[in-house]
Order: sequence, then structure tokens, then C-alpha cells
Amino acid sequence: MNARAAAALALLLTALPPLAPPVRAADDLAGSRWLAEDIGGGGVLDRAQSTLEILPGGRVAGSGGCNRYTGKGALARGKAAIGPLASTRMACPPALMNQETRFLAALARAARYEILPGGLMTILDARGAAILRLSRM
Repeated sequence: MNARAAAALALLLTALPPLAPPVRAADDLAGSRWLAEDIGGGGVLDRAQSTLEILPGGRVAGSGGCNRYTGKGALARGKAAIGPLASTRMACPPALMNQETRFLAALARAARYEILPGGLMTILDARGAAILRLSRM
């Protein structure tokens, strides 16, 4: 490559925007719905749908997989605070109840979140450990 071509290539490369890192937070998640793909590294049941809906006004709602829940919740600028939550009290098979218990406990421990490429969100606890991985519905 001659000096002129090298200079043109260097100019072109400096004009391109840098590769963007994963999006760490979205300013407004209100109205978004999310499906749990992993809870605490233990996966999820295939047919159970543990969901999180972020509502306007600092509220959240969804399904633990068996019961519906609602309550306070704020996810903004990478910070998360969820709870207290109220839920219905239907009985379901033990495996489903176990998933719901783990899901609601993880929501209660939420301290931060990251929005990742591909419509994924990771919720982290206060120590920075990933406790939930969700996909946008």
C-alpha cells in the first residue's frame, strides 16, 4: 500500500464512529415488557412465563409464572428499585412455584440493570452479580 492510500485509509478510519459498547441503560423503559430467560443462573421452565412489565409512574406488574403481581418499581438510568410487590395467591405445581419464588426474590434484590444488544436486559444485585436475564417481548 502506498503512502497516499495509507493516508486515505487512516482518514476514513478516523471519520468512522467507534464501535459502541453495550447500551448500559435506557432512559425510559415505561411500557416495555420482558420475559425471564434465566433466574440466578438456574434457567427457567420452558412453558412458564415469568414476566416484568414496566409501567409509567414508578410501577411494575407481571406474572411470576403462576400468579400475577404488581407494585412499586423504578428502572431508570441503569438503576433499579423494585418492591414492595403484591401478588395473587393461586397454587401451582411445585416446580412452577419454585420458579416464581426465585423470580420475585430476584426482583426484590434488583439494584441495577443493563440493556444489551438483541433486546436483552440483565438485572444485577447490589454487588453487581447478574440475578435475572430477560428478553424484550
